Amino acid sequence: MSFKKFLRGPIPWIVIALLIVGVAFSFFMTPQYRPVQTDVGMDMIQDGRVEQATIVDGEQRVDLVLSQADAEFGQRVQFYYVAPRGDEVVEAITAADPSGGYIDEVPQANWLLSMFGILLPVLLLGGLFYFFMTRMAGGNKGVMQFGKSKAKLITKDMPQVKFADVAGADEAVEELGEIKEFLQDPTKFQAVGARIPKGVLLYGAPGTGKTLLARAVAGEAGVPFYSISGSDFVEMFVGVGASRVRDLFEQAKENAPAIIFVDEIDAVGRHRGAGLGGGHDEREQTLNQLLVEMDGFDVKTNVILIAATNRPDILDPALLRPGRFDRQIGVDAPDMKGRETILGVHAKGKPIAPGVDLSVLARKTPGFTGADLANVLNEAALLTARNNETQITDESLDEAVDRVMAGPQRRTRIMNDKERLITAYHEGGHALAAAAMRHSDPVTKVTILPRGRALGYTMVLPVNDRYSVTRNELLDQLTYAMGGRVAEEIVFHDPTTGAGNDIEKATGIARKMVTEYGMTSAIGAVKLGSAQGEQFFGRDTGSSRDYSDTLSETVDREVRAIIEQAHTEAWQVLNTNRDVLDRLAGELLERETLDHLALEEIFHDVQKLPERPQWLSHPDRPVSDRPPIELPVSQHVDEAVEPDVESEAPA
Repeated sequence: MSFKKFLRGPIPWIVIALLIVGVAFSFFMTPQYRPVQTDVGMDMIQDGRVEQATIVDGEQRVDLVLSQADAEFGQRVQFYYVAPRGDEVVEAITAADPSGGYIDEVPQANWLLSMFGILLPVLLLGGLFYFFMTRMAGGNKGVMQFGKSKAKLITKDMPQVKFADVAGADEAVEELGEIKEFLQDPTKFQAVGARIPKGVLLYGAPGTGKTLLARAVAGEAGVPFYSISGSDFVEMFVGVGASRVRDLFEQAKENAPAIIFVDEIDAVGRHRGAGLGGGHDEREQTLNQLLVEMDGFDVKTNVILIAATNRPDILDPALLRPGRFDRQIGVDAPDMKGRETILGVHAKGKPIAPGVDLSVLARKTPGFTGADLANVLNEAALLTARNNETQITDESLDEAVDRVMAGPQRRTRIMNDKERLITAYHEGGHALAAAAMRHSDPVTKVTILPRGRALGYTMVLPVNDRYSVTRNELLDQLTYAMGGRVAEEIVFHDPTTGAGNDIEKATGIARKMVTEYGMTSAIGAVKLGSAQGEQFFGRDTGSSRDYSDTLSETVDREVRAIIEQAHTEAWQVLNTNRDVLDRLAGELLERETLDHLALEEIFHDVQKLPERPQWLSHPDRPVSDRPPIELPVSQHVDEAVEPDVESEAPA
């Protein structure tokens, strides 16, 4: 802790207060007298041992200074007497005639001491109150600053982010480009009667670049940019959140044209209802004020609110209606071209080795967000420095992708020979099942090196990006998910717990096929269950199931049937290709990691399963024999899904 930070803390003030109290007490404190019995004090006076005596009238007390210190009581003693003995005490002292004299003192109140005694507690309490109030008010802000906005102002003089710094979100950049043009030249839109959106909501998964897009709008438009987090509005004091909302919008209007950016708006704009704080908590009052301010925007103020969230499903409907957030822009994970562009942006300033193809890396990372890709390049740079190398190679990039997907390699986790053998067959079963299916993506990597919580994993990556999945493709995913478990059954006749995560994934896919995708004839094209996304406390907790127990039993039966079919198909593949499975396991034991080239050579003679019978949603609705129209040459159909990385292996 630095010395300046120590001085700003509470310890110096506490030390100063203690010093003041100590000095005051030492200044005003009278010499200490030892109390004695009245008869003992009278004997000391009559024996002539007293050098000085003071009679304190009104308190009936006598203070004595002895000529020689008493062995038991010291040199200063005092005693009290009852009122009838007052004359006796005075006569005794007068008769003794102490050498230092005697005085009759009438006690008078010390006004300075009395004033100090009154002011000291007040000052101490006031100091403590000020200290705690300044801390609760937000650090270095004053006591009266509770209701002031905590937004950070970013002006055009500060380093700016431009649209050129944003890659992989072309549609979002195009939509936000209109906001920039309106702030720079609103007459162009007003001339045709157009009204710029009052609010823009950016929603998407974490790491897709929502905050970066908002900063780019401010950088391009060159206007004041007020940035604040949704959690900064609400404090422990009632009314603070609403006051801060008012103050924020007042500042923006005074400096219009301006942009207000609220990050993680779900912290303050979530659905109103019977949540943890009840129906009338401070957050709800803050939301009400935000709704009022957004409705109160003057069309000519040129103030635009941009908000970001990764939970649009829990936002209050009143916040999303037209007139508040007129434009809602989804910021999704980039496609292959976008990933290549993002990698190029983050590769600037890094020593990339000659021959490294970022398009190949983009193909290996489907489903990665911009933050994930930035993390991949950063991990590759760290690995390069750790290995005392000067350039980032393909090997470093591959290792970085593995670290981001499955975690760091666990070199300290040493498996015995039996566990390595089981893991080799387990991962080989996954890979072989995927290679033998006709609608599966290619297997690009298999390893038995422990990473994260897994003892090994199989990487199945698509050739291109894909945005929908067919029924046969889902069934193939289930088959190679069960491949590891089936390999243990066939080879060792004793399955392990390593297939737990595979079974969990397979069950989730099968249940969605039944309850959401309408891919079973027994249930049909019916959506069962009304929950959307994750449950939100106060809105979804009290919702009941919207289908009967009988239908629920049918759902469970259909899920089990789909899993059983995948189990059987995996058994057929591995039993038919047992020689390939043994060879694959042997190669894994010897080399530990196999890339796509080695796998292609091993899978060259794999016997694929025949096509499944044509599925019919109902026997009365047969499939037409008429083929689809020809696809124009200029168009392309993307076929890709997110990577399926087996995150569990035998334990």
